[in-house]
Amino acid sequence: MPQDNTVLMEGVRIIFRNFTGKEGKFNKPGDRNFGVVIPPGLASQLNEDGWPVKVLEPREQDEGEEGTPWLPVSIRFDVFPPRVVLVTSNGRTQLGEDQVEMLDWADITNVDLIVRPYNWEMPGGKSGVKAYVKTMYVTIEEDALEAKYGIGDGPQE
Repeated sequence: MPQDNTVLMEGVRIIFRNFTGKEGKFNKPGDRNFGVVIPPGLASQLNEDGWPVKVLEPREQDEGEEGTPWLPVSIRFDVFPPRVVLVTSNGRTQLGEDQVEMLDWADITNVDLIVRPYNWEMPGGKSGVKAYVKTMYVTIEEDALEAKYGIGDGPQE
């Protein structure tokens, strides 16, 4: 299992976005999280290291087609606040806890991400690893007015 090892993933796609922390079938209220699609080679390594890699089964069952590996990632601002940066044509804006929910609806074109592991253990011997955002840069698609006037209400870098 990883100890202090962070994982850098560049140019990844994120799925199952819930930066708002909205309650749902698979989510307790207040839990902010998303999934990150990972390359198969990295998925094997993360799985060997104890990370909770999951597989999204293909929509159509074609013979020989494998599922898409992904990693559930949580984002919390209370203990170890992450650095989340929105990248636009007007520059970079750091997003805080009150602004990060805008990523639920943004048209994301690129995500560069560093996740850190949290090794947990329960009474009875059950243990595992949970992935948390350490640093994330998110580039979004802008329309003409967003490009002209800028977006985001956080402090500019």
